[in-house]
Amino acid sequence: MGSKGRTLMEVGPDGVAIITIINPPVNSLSFDVLRSLKESFDQASRRDDVKAIVVTGAKGKFSGGFDISAFGGLQEAKERPKPGWISVEIITDTIEASRKPSVAAIDGLALGGGLEVAMACNARLSTPTAQLGLPELQLGIIPGFGGTQRLPRLVGLTKSLEMMLNSKPVKGKEAFSLGLVDGLVSPNELVNTARQWALDILDRRRPWVASLYKTDKLEPLGEAREILKFARAQARKQAPNLNHPLVCIDVIEAGIVAGPRAGLWKEAEAFEGLVPGVTDCGLVPRRVKKVAILGGGLMGSGIATVLILSNYPVILKEVNEKFLDAGMNRIKANLQSRVKKGKLTQERFEKAISLVKGSLDYEGFRDVDMVIEAVIENVSLKQQIFADLEKYCPPHCILASNTSTIDLNLIGETTKSQDRIVGAHFFRCPAHVMPLLEIVRTKQTSPQVIVDLLDISKKIKKTPVVVGNCTGFAVNRMFFPYTQAALLLVERGADVYQIDKAITKFGMPMGPLRLADLVGFGVAVATGSQFVQNFPERTYKSMLIPLLQEDKRAGETTRKGFYLYDDKRKASPDPELKKFIEKARSISGVSVDPKLVKLQDKDIIEMIFFPVVNEACRVLDEGIAVKAADLDISAVMGMGFPPYRGGIIFWADSLGSKYIYSRLEKWSELYGGFFKPCAYLAARAAKGIPLVSNLS
Repeated sequence: MGSKGRTLMEVGPDGVAIITIINPPVNSLSFDVLRSLKESFDQASRRDDVKAIVVTGAKGKFSGGFDISAFGGLQEAKERPKPGWISVEIITDTIEASRKPSVAAIDGLALGGGLEVAMACNARLSTPTAQLGLPELQLGIIPGFGGTQRLPRLVGLTKSLEMMLNSKPVKGKEAFSLGLVDGLVSPNELVNTARQWALDILDRRRPWVASLYKTDKLEPLGEAREILKFARAQARKQAPNLNHPLVCIDVIEAGIVAGPRAGLWKEAEAFEGLVPGVTDCGLVPRRVKKVAILGGGLMGSGIATVLILSNYPVILKEVNEKFLDAGMNRIKANLQSRVKKGKLTQERFEKAISLVKGSLDYEGFRDVDMVIEAVIENVSLKQQIFADLEKYCPPHCILASNTSTIDLNLIGETTKSQDRIVGAHFFRCPAHVMPLLEIVRTKQTSPQVIVDLLDISKKIKKTPVVVGNCTGFAVNRMFFPYTQAALLLVERGADVYQIDKAITKFGMPMGPLRLADLVGFGVAVATGSQFVQNFPERTYKSMLIPLLQEDKRAGETTRKGFYLYDDKRKASPDPELKKFIEKARSISGVSVDPKLVKLQDKDIIEMIFFPVVNEACRVLDEGIAVKAADLDISAVMGMGFPPYRGGIIFWADSLGSKYIYSRLEKWSELYGGFFKPCAYLAARAAKGIPLVSNLS
């Protein structure tokens, strides 16, 4: 269950055992790692030549937390690990209760289970820039390895609630000021300093602390209950449909009232109730033994890469030898990049590349279990492909499209296989790296196909979100106003580079216009045309990108778009851009608005993101997304929305539906229907309730 991994123990002449967590890329805590960690501690306890212990992570990362893909294996396992096996038996009774002092040496990341392991050590040393936090709530669960009990005892109740409920990590420097770590050390000196610290604890020159039993940071019971009461009220207000934040608060309270050991068992019981279990409808995932991919471009080759890395045999089909060779070379380059970074051994590289075969016809498709179509966004081409697939693929074969925008009913309208047509939308930049998989169901898609795809997503280590079918589905539909809002502002006088700078400062990986360059203008126009056709009343029609295309600009690939690019693809402003903006402005018939020329960053952020929030409300209203949390996860994992802001709807509710409605209403009067607030948003603003709330 979960990814393979291990710990390595080395004992130095000073008698200090260094236990290193090894599970690339972030040293996640799979079940194998946790078993190995327990064995290393047990061995260190037995050995007479071991005086003290230091726990650290390989290659500058302590641990990114529990490997959530391990949950997928729980369905296939005959037995689930018993409640408390990790939090009590390993973390508390093995690590914290060890007769030999332990020190956690933290560099890079100590998140989730990684921080929970560190908190069980008798002291923690960190580099100033390391990130420490418990982000489990953004995954729909709670800390399950003792974090609900130890964090309040180390940093106080108020700060621990903030860190857990907001999934907000802190840097090493702040962690030191809070008391979460005991010292700050440079990366080069970290392990050696931790060795000496552990020996100092042994010789009683430093305190030997079991953090589970610390009480000096905890408020008196009456005050603690008031803090918890306020936290519950805030959680209900911010996310009235979410139960797990309230469960987390209950578990914290149980430990304060009944004692930390009782709190651990309450946490174990609650965690067990929140982790994924068996599938709905009694359906069991079918085994997918072979996958075919149509199209070896950036998307198709990225999807092939992620599949062969998870041991799926793949057929890559292209229309001619030139395109096929290019696709196979992209896959090889993706794998070689991982080898260079130390994420893949040469042996694993050879094994992975041997799993993919090229093809120019459908002959090899007669025994495939799933096909993923990843060709250009052209409706008639996709319709022809799906008609062909129906002829050549076996009757059980899943017919998936990686389209990012086109309605699946349109793609499959000429086939008789609507029950096995599904969207498998991987995300760019690139597909084998981005963590989200958007699974799109039509009204005809069989539940069995959805269950199969959920199982595959776990095996390829993607976070799945199941959404309904429409133009753009959930993620691209929600974000289609993102670039359009930027174009509207630019044509009315706002500066391209100030917009991108403000959005990047907000926490996005890049601004909307830099993103348009990265994705490419061809894709931007193809997807944009779908929105123009389907949502004409609220689409901003700018000629700026077509004008740039006329100048042979396609974005980053041609080294010219909104930016200029050097040999290393580093972006710099283009002084010639102004003439294209002026021409687009004259075609659109708009004039420069002095207010938009002088926009503050806050206004830029709101004018770019409030239309996104507005469209997200429509997606919820139409049932395309079942719950707001799905949109929050999708925004973070699919579009790079800053995780510490909690997701698009969570962030919007922190500002208030009334405020967002009033701003959009004002802009719609000034700049047209693009900003017009939808009925879903208007209804909640009228009552002053959050966007996640039901009107009843």
